[in-house]
Amino acid sequence: MPILVKKVKPDSIVYTDCYGSYKTLDVSEFKHYRMNPSELFARKHNPIKGIENFWNQEKRVLWKYNGIPKKHFPLFLKECEFRFN
Repeated sequence: MPILVKKVKPDSIVYTDCYGSYKTLDVSEFKHYRMNPSELFARKHNPIKGIENFWNQEKRVLWKYNGIPKKHFPLFLKECEFRFN
């Protein structure tokens, strides 16, 4: 919780899976929504599958370059987003 309080604004929406440790978010200042991945994977328009697909592709690109400098990471993500879409 201390890390989340530092990094996430109080009115933010936080999505998690159904892991038991996330129960503390239910009484926090965040808007907390639980998503059951096993139910969502069965749907056609599943945001989780799309996000996981995106990150898998980008990790493969990063692996090819053996990483990139931290300062260039936002630009790398923008390029990857452009190619993905």
